[in-house]
Amino acid sequence: MHSKSRLPLQASSDSPLHLYVHIPFCIHKCAYCDFNSHVRETPPWDEYRRALLAELTHWSRQAQFSGRRIATVFFGGGTPSLSPAGLISEVLQQAGKLFGFDADAEISMEANPGTVEAGRFAAFRGAGVNRLSIGVQSFNDAELQWLERIHSAQQATQAFASARSAGFDNISIDLMYGLPGQSLSDWLKNLDTAIALAPEHLSCYQLTVEAHTELALRHQRSPLSLPEEDEALEFLLRTRSRLSEAGYHAYEVSNFARPDRYCRHNDAYWLYHDYIGIGAGAAGKWDTADGGITRYSNIRSPEAYMRSSLDRAEAINTSETLPREKAAGEAVWLGLRRSAGVSQEYFRHRFGRGVNDLFAAALQPWEASGHLHITPEYVQLTEKGLGMADSIAVSVLTD
Repeated sequence: MHSKSRLPLQASSDSPLHLYVHIPFCIHKCAYCDFNSHVRETPPWDEYRRALLAELTHWSRQAQFSGRRIATVFFGGGTPSLSPAGLISEVLQQAGKLFGFDADAEISMEANPGTVEAGRFAAFRGAGVNRLSIGVQSFNDAELQWLERIHSAQQATQAFASARSAGFDNISIDLMYGLPGQSLSDWLKNLDTAIALAPEHLSCYQLTVEAHTELALRHQRSPLSLPEEDEALEFLLRTRSRLSEAGYHAYEVSNFARPDRYCRHNDAYWLYHDYIGIGAGAAGKWDTADGGITRYSNIRSPEAYMRSSLDRAEAINTSETLPREKAAGEAVWLGLRRSAGVSQEYFRHRFGRGVNDLFAAALQPWEASGHLHITPEYVQLTEKGLGMADSIAVSVLTD
């Protein structure tokens, strides 16, 4: 790791460019959350807006991003839907002036289903947001209470209706399974409730106990009753089956979409595209001329982030540069999460060598065991391999 002053500025590849904007403020920090979120009674919105604009201007002046239009924007958090609509509007206007947008740019925002926020959906739509990702997590009030969510199941369905009324025709619902004591039947009821609302996209994640969270401390004191590996895989496979029947394509291990409604921003991460990250704790990445990558992450504290960005127009905390073969391993690790897998043609174009040329020793045992499907066109997880995605990834990263 090294400081911003030593960041190399090599010319980047011809991959699309994406923008991530982190809004770190929340009303409540849920016990399971390991994202960079912070509770502030009165968030300093004006100062944070100015810090975002200063940082965005800084990145527009860097050689690796010069002359590149933005394909997607994602406002994540935290709780971005707590933001004033004016902040969202100004960030998008500035990005448009400094970079320009693709004609069909996808502009996503994460939103929580609290009724106060839902009332601002129309303002966010007017600011330029054209895709909402609503963090429902469950349609069961008891489960929501355990998760420490501040909304009810009824408020979740009302928020979805409000988003439709505000003009959003591209909405995702986030759900979580594998909660302590949750049966498969309980989970499928949640899933069916979501399907009945007919969103364009669903993200279905297994609850994980992340280190350094309040939930991890509780789990250490009194172990939670969480699904065993085989049970968790059954949840995933039944989810994929139920959503397939309902017309949702599993384009990634945990993400499902109607035709042409997949999240292009998230897919960009799995495709190893370049992205700028602005905001407290945000991260960015670009390809370097020698086939490697450079990436950075920002200061996590909102107050320290704002001081740095307003003083120096950047707020990098750490950065690193990976050589080509390390970057290639990451590209396989990320790409295998996609149902389409890793394109052999793209990989060879990007890294100068084929997947098998670099990682045959790591991947062939997984192919022999039926966890991977390797063709001249793609390297893909099989259905058997879905539950082993992380283990397969580790074998590539450590090869």
